[in-house]
Amino acid sequence: MSRTLALRDALREAMIEEMRRDETVFLMGEEVAEYDGAYKVSKGMLEEFGAKRVIDTPIAELGFAGIGVGAAMNGLRPIVEFMTWNFAILAFDQIVNNAAKTLSQSAGQFNCPIVFRGPSGSAGQLAQQHSQTFESWMANTPGLKVISCVDPADAKGLLKSAIRDNDPVCMMEAEILYGHTGEVPEGEYLVPIGVAAVRRPGTDVTLVSFNKMMLPTLEAAELLASEGISAEVIDLRTIRPLDHHTIIESVKKTNRLVVIDESWPFAGISAEVAYEVQKYAFDYLDAPVTRVNAADTSLPYSQPFVDAYLPNAEKIVKAVKEVAYIRY
Repeated sequence: MSRTLALRDALREAMIEEMRRDETVFLMGEEVAEYDGAYKVSKGMLEEFGAKRVIDTPIAELGFAGIGVGAAMNGLRPIVEFMTWNFAILAFDQIVNNAAKTLSQSAGQFNCPIVFRGPSGSAGQLAQQHSQTFESWMANTPGLKVISCVDPADAKGLLKSAIRDNDPVCMMEAEILYGHTGEVPEGEYLVPIGVAAVRRPGTDVTLVSFNKMMLPTLEAAELLASEGISAEVIDLRTIRPLDHHTIIESVKKTNRLVVIDESWPFAGISAEVAYEVQKYAFDYLDAPVTRVNAADTSLPYSQPFVDAYLPNAEKIVKAVKEVAYIRY
């Protein structure tokens, strides 16, 4: 059995279930308690768990991220919510230099079971300092696991897996899609970290994406189907560790690949996927790998520029026709 839940409700359900089953789990961050969360993800949690387990913090990301890392090293399982990953830049010293390196620096004596979560990417007209994607930043760091999804069922199952994981996990969400709904199974279930999902089978081209770019990707697949082009759509869900196998097996079947990534093109996730495919499936490719990324510039405020900056279904369809050598 399943129900229809919004993304924010699925995330909340995951945290509540884990906090009920394990009293070492707690939530901390800006406005998570008295205000019920900036995006209402933690609504009602203060009332159930109290101020010792749902903790409002100052606007000091470096400070409360460090408190979380220390708590994790001493046997607790913190969930640290950032109002946005743009603000978490201030906390990167704790995430990258402490959380990610605790296990190796202690020669295996200390784990750091902590989840850092919050929205990443564009959320409309929020301009340059509030619209960046951070999956590739975090995934570049050994010792961190990175998950990024927009499907409510995946969000719940992956967050529960992340909370139980003994390594630090960075979870990237989508601010403008906290109200996005989907079917979520009832009862206890986990989604494994490191496994991609095939959202739509196809034979002519493989489309790989993640997080909210899955929506224009699936829209593009529908448009392509109406023109007789069969696109297989893969939702990465986990950025690190990356599920190379699912991608490679799909490309072996379709012989073409388009990667859709909201982040900038240089040194991003799309570049890593393209590298892996040319390394392990080069002989199966009938066309060069093509990427659809955000524009290689800071995001402007103006709505027409926002529209021009981001990937969309039209750009994806155009890229597919290029790799299929179909002229307009």
